Amino acid sequence: MCTPFTDFRYMLHLHRYQTIVFFVFCITTLSLSAQTRVRNYNYEGFKKKSHYFGLTLALNSSGFKVEHSRTLRPEGAFKVNEGVASPGLTLSMITNFKIGEYFDYRLLPSISLSYRKLLYVPTNGGPVQEDLLESVFGEIPMVVRFTSAPYKDARVFMLAGVKYSYDFASNSRSDKNRFDLVRISPHDFQIEIGAGMQFFLPYFIFTPEIKFSHGLNNVLIYDNKLIESTIIDKLFSRTLTISFHFEG
Repeated sequence: MCTPFTDFRYMLHLHRYQTIVFFVFCITTLSLSAQTRVRNYNYEGFKKKSHYFGLTLALNSSGFKVEHSRTLRPEGAFKVNEGVASPGLTLSMITNFKIGEYFDYRLLPSISLSYRKLLYVPTNGGPVQEDLLESVFGEIPMVVRFTSAPYKDARVFMLAGVKYSYDFASNSRSDKNRFDLVRISPHDFQIEIGAGMQFFLPYFIFTPEIKFSHGLNNVLIYDNKLIESTIIDKLFSRTLTISFHFEG
């Protein structure tokens, strides 16, 4: 049986190239920073703050984990149904509260534009059907971050938390879009894990971050009037987000 943690490993494998590029970027930035400073000059100024604020620009890749219904049989209308990740954008405001020297509590209300695809392959050899679901999410991620000791005005961190999302563009109402193949609930709860690096610059903290999110609740609204919907048992959201935080 798959769990969110096995799905995180799958997502890491699926997005391995983006993950490699992200960490190469972080290592390169750290190397350039280390060439110009030998002490934690900028960090000393920021560590005195109990809280700070900022903005986030992020790229996301969103899709679905599909659990098939028993209706999906070889002799049925479709032989394959799968979710495909598609790119999107996220904008966030940051509120960061320090909990001691190494922990932070972070609240990041966000607006996220996401595109998710479902593909259906007919058994009769007909054309593949595609359902593109466009979403405008209002999100409230709440995470706890554990940071390392600073090294030359930089430090690494890991984070974990939860997120609630509401889709303002949801097709949950049956009369909203008659051409959709499935209906999706506007409410979604997700768990998140991630990692990144902080770079303490003279006037702000630059923080690249990579994060994986996995839905906890089934977002599929069953509709027996839609054949494409009846072959799906459950849909769970999955998202990879690469963020660039500017805070201080």
